[in-house]
Amino acid sequence: MINVHGIFDNKEYTRRFSKGILSRSLIRAELSPDKAYEIASLIEDDLNKKGITDITSAEMVDIIVDFLKKEDPAVAERYLKWRKIRQVKEPLIILLGGPSGVGTSSIAFEISNRLGIKTMISTDMIREVMRKIVSKDLSPVIHESSFSAYKSLRVTPPPEFDHVLIGFRDHVDTVSVGVEAVIERALTEGISIIVEGVHIVPGFIKEELMERDNVVMFALTLSDEEMHKNRFYSRCSGVWTNRPVDKYLDNFEAIRKTNNYLYDQAKKEGVPLIDNIDVITTLDYIIETISNTYGGMNDVE
Repeated sequence: MINVHGIFDNKEYTRRFSKGILSRSLIRAELSPDKAYEIASLIEDDLNKKGITDITSAEMVDIIVDFLKKEDPAVAERYLKWRKIRQVKEPLIILLGGPSGVGTSSIAFEISNRLGIKTMISTDMIREVMRKIVSKDLSPVIHESSFSAYKSLRVTPPPEFDHVLIGFRDHVDTVSVGVEAVIERALTEGISIIVEGVHIVPGFIKEELMERDNVVMFALTLSDEEMHKNRFYSRCSGVWTNRPVDKYLDNFEAIRKTNNYLYDQAKKEGVPLIDNIDVITTLDYIIETISNTYGGMNDVE
C-alpha cells in the first residue's frame, strides 16, 4: 500500500495511491483511457520496486510528470496546467459566447471534460426559463431567436439603424439578467460552471462580476462564412437534434451580423477573441489563458 501525503486548504491529508484516480486525472491531459491506465500502472510498479510506501503529493507530481514527458512533453504540460487550475479554491466561472453555429456548445463540452467541471448551462436554457416567467406581451423579444428578435421590437428603429443588431442587443440585454443570476448563484454556492451561448456578449455582464479573477469570458467567432454555414448542416443533421437547418440558413445574413458585432464588442472590451476554426487550437488557447489567470490565484502544492 502506498500512502500519498499532502496539504490542501491549509489542512494535511493522507490518501491511498489509486491507479483509477490517477488514470482519470491523466485523461484530463488528453491521454486515451488505455494509455492513462498503462502509465498509472507503470508508476505504481516503479514505486513498489523502489519500496516506497509513503510519498508527498509534490513528489508524486514530479514522478507523474517525468513519466508523461517520456510519453509526450505536450501531455506533461497539459497535466500541469490542469493540476494548477484544479488546485485553486475559488469556483471557476467560464463564460463562452458566440453566434449561432459557431460551436460554443461543442467547445464548452470539451472544456468540461478537460477541466472536470460538471455543471454546464446554455443561455438558451436560461432564456427558456425566462420565457415561462415573462409573458410575450411583457417582453416579446425573448420569445424570438436572438437573430430574429428585431421582428418583435415594439418601436420600429429609424431606417439608418440596423434593425437586426438593435433587436439582438435588446435580446441579449434581457437574457443577461438571467445569466448574471446564474453567475452570482454559482459564486455564492462555490460551484464551478460553464455558461455558453449567443447571449454571452462582452459589455453586457455587470462589471463587478467581470472584474473577478475567477470569472473569465471568451468570445468565439468564425471569419470563414462558408465554414460557418457548413456547421449548421453538421449540427442539424445529428441524431439527437431536431433543429431545422433552413431556419438558420434563411437567417444566415442576420447571424453573420451578430458574429461581426460580437467580434467588435470583444475588441472593445478586451475579451479574448478566438476564431474557432480548429477545436484543439481553441481548447489549448482557453486552457492556457485560464491557467495564466485563474490558475495563478493560489500557489499549487
